[in-house]
Amino acid sequence: PVSSSLYGSRFLMGEVGGSVTHQCFYSTTPANKHDRKYWCKIARSGICYTVISTTGYTSKDHAGRVSLEDVPQNGTFAVTMTELKKNDTGTYRCGIGTTNRDLYVSLNLTVLADARDLGPTELVRGELHGSVTILCPPGDTHSVKKRFWCKLGRNGCALIADTDGYVGKSYQGRIFITLQESSGAFKILINDLKKEDSGLYRCGTGRLSGWDSQQVVALQVTAASTLPKRPKFLSGTVGGSLSFKCHHDPKGDYEKKYLCRWTAARCSPLADTDGFVHESYKGRIQIASSDQESGTYTVVMRHLREEDAGWYWCGAKSGHTEHTSSVKLRIQKEACSSQDPETSTLVKPTLPSNPAAHSTPTQRSITGLTYTAGTVTESTSTLLPAAAPGTSVTPPGEIYHERSSGESRLLPVVLPALILLIFITITVLALTKINLQKETGEGRSAAGNLEAAPIPSALNPVKEQTMEETPSPEKVQG
Repeated sequence: PVSSSLYGSRFLMGEVGGSVTHQCFYSTTPANKHDRKYWCKIARSGICYTVISTTGYTSKDHAGRVSLEDVPQNGTFAVTMTELKKNDTGTYRCGIGTTNRDLYVSLNLTVLADARDLGPTELVRGELHGSVTILCPPGDTHSVKKRFWCKLGRNGCALIADTDGYVGKSYQGRIFITLQESSGAFKILINDLKKEDSGLYRCGTGRLSGWDSQQVVALQVTAASTLPKRPKFLSGTVGGSLSFKCHHDPKGDYEKKYLCRWTAARCSPLADTDGFVHESYKGRIQIASSDQESGTYTVVMRHLREEDAGWYWCGAKSGHTEHTSSVKLRIQKEACSSQDPETSTLVKPTLPSNPAAHSTPTQRSITGLTYTAGTVTESTSTLLPAAAPGTSVTPPGEIYHERSSGESRLLPVVLPALILLIFITITVLALTKINLQKETGEGRSAAGNLEAAPIPSALNPVKEQTMEETPSPEKVQG
């Protein structure tokens, strides 16, 4: 129902002999400003025949009773039809382009014998990320009927917020309906404006389908904005403090700057620059400073509680206009101290079979927080310190014990092997000498031969431990 570049009311009502004015709103791009604007009526054949356009054309059937006024600097053009007839009822298009099939918005005009005039559509402009104030017409000052704000579309008016506490999902924390004084008029305050907020709206009292004091409003959100996109969320800790800055137009002349708490399209005052502080926040909230040149004032909140979580609004009021911005406060429960020995548990890992590598840091788990060497990290379970594959985590006191026990397990294996190697070597040498005695006939004693046997000097000490070698008779003879 609403184009990003062109929009207008979907329904129009007039009475026989009376007049209606329809406004079309478009983005103020150079192309839109200078292109042809047209108003046409759709025939039964589906063709939209031009009634009037900015080229100077006017149909014969509407000559003298239709006019089109284009205001490019405002991004609007208005079509007024007078001396309405019953057969003026039908579907029309207001559009931009060289043909009647270019950019357009369709609407239905109904001409009745007696109809109630809603009055002209009010145009409200706002900057991207900024705020707007819409003043809705007064109704019955004694009425207890709800006030509402809805967006016009193809299927009627979609409710956005009302004074019964309803707020649409995309408007949470950024719309406020406030009742005015004795006049009965009320205001709609919207901040953190988005591009998709552009469109046609209706504010009124009673039922959406009723006609009780309703007004149509065209909201235009400019694509280019001088306002920065500010953080939407703040975090605090139970018992802690925080401060944040509220922004306003430094050139504005404001009668009051305030902070209020938002809930269900209402905002309860908490503090202002005149010194007011809500009873339940005394000693805990303060507007510390205000800098008119930079357009800021600082809010300080102390002794935070869990129930302080929610939306807060900064506001600066000047007459009926208010500039607002919103921020959501999140409160975290106070974390337990990681040095408390009563709530800490030593993580004692199971040693793997490979004792080759070890890691020494000790890690503790304290009610969901883990720390290693003084560094705190969030955790949902008790985990062992990270180590490379094949390594283990061992408290320092257990490392020496692991190594000494490993050495003691080697002695029973190495010692018998060395003894056996020595015995085999002596036996082989003895047998070799006996054989030589038989062959040469020398009459030496076994003991003397053993003492005279030379030991090969080229034998590596390492080989003595790792290999067994039986020397040949040729080597011994040599």
